[in-house]
Amino acid sequence: MDNKADLGALFGAAAETKTFLGLEACADFETMTAPVAILGAPCATPYAAVGAYCRNGPDALRQATGSLTANVDRHDFDHGGPVFPSAKLRPVDCGNLTFDEADSAANRQKIADAVSTFLKRGAVPVLLGGDDSIPIPMIEAIGAQANGAKFTILQIDAHIDWREVHMGERLGLSSTMRRASEMPHIERIIQVGARGIGSAATSDYEDAMAWGAEFFPAYDVHKNGVEAVLERIPNGSNIIICIDADALDPALIPGVIGRAPGGLSYYQTVDLIKGAAARGRIAAMDFVEFMPERDVDGIGALTFARLITTALGVLVRQAD
Repeated sequence: MDNKADLGALFGAAAETKTFLGLEACADFETMTAPVAILGAPCATPYAAVGAYCRNGPDALRQATGSLTANVDRHDFDHGGPVFPSAKLRPVDCGNLTFDEADSAANRQKIADAVSTFLKRGAVPVLLGGDDSIPIPMIEAIGAQANGAKFTILQIDAHIDWREVHMGERLGLSSTMRRASEMPHIERIIQVGARGIGSAATSDYEDAMAWGAEFFPAYDVHKNGVEAVLERIPNGSNIIICIDADALDPALIPGVIGRAPGGLSYYQTVDLIKGAAARGRIAAMDFVEFMPERDVDGIGALTFARLITTALGVLVRQAD
């Protein structure tokens, strides 16, 4: 017998959560006026061996915010006030993009087209993944509208993603930062949170160092804090933040494909986001690689959704 209490009802939550935090849905990207656009991207360029293994991530993250839908305007101690200071600053949720595991090029084009539209409308794109190949078309779309501007990528991830090719694919999740390094609008890549035995070969790490990527492994962040990272972001920077769920410790987010002890804490990650915003302007963010099938009692979805919520509060304050 299932005697579990509906704890969401205790907080006044709706029976079903269709959008992140119960925010307004937006189906027409061309007319949006919100400062931030949330978009689910379940799949971009999957490896044939595993397919779209994080396809359920975006909806699981939405569901994890269910208990907050009735209370999103209450006092948030992570911001010292409501997450969204005024109604005009509330983000919109643009739903999920459709995808075809057999047509990666079309998947990437849909992501790029959506991001381009958001940028033209003056909205900061926030992509909910989905696997870690999703940032490639997002970053490319930003470059297409850069008008000569240069960008810093702050990658928060357990893995460095500098493989040239994996399983015959150059645009997969193992190659995200190498592909970004080839884009002319990317002038700086700061990578935070690497730990343990990753997917990269030593030669991949050496290639990244030769390009100029700067690394702050998880151990160093635990030992020295985040200030050394933030000091490497020049004041006035245009910033793209790419966050993989496995950057955080698996005790906090067990719903990842490759669990490894020693990950970042929630507040270390929050401090990186807030600190980056203090150094420049965040142009886009992605939150990827959450796999609900690997989660434990929803704790990972709760933590990752809470991190996204805090990030949304940071982003809307840029538009204030």
